Amino acid sequence: MRYSTHVKSISYLKANAAELLDQLAEDREPLLITQNGEARAVLQDVASYEATQETMALLKLLALGRQDIEAGRTRPIQEAVARLRAQHKLPGRTS
Repeated sequence: MRYSTHVKSISYLKANAAELLDQLAEDREPLLITQNGEARAVLQDVASYEATQETMALLKLLALGRQDIEAGRTRPIQEAVARLRAQHKLPGRTS
């Protein structure tokens, strides 16, 4: 996406807030807000914001998992399952 096509000044935002909010909801593309010619903020619709937050949370979980692997804080799956079964007194699989 090219942010250069989605740039508005803060004065334009003030004068056209309702129209811009409708456009944000429809296009689902962020809008760069400038003040005195400098980029100051990014405005985006709620659905896009929520999707971004969910993505960031998943990426954080992946990063934490990678750190655990690199630090040797992992166990083979068979060991983890056996421990859980022992804690909850679940019967083992019979094959």
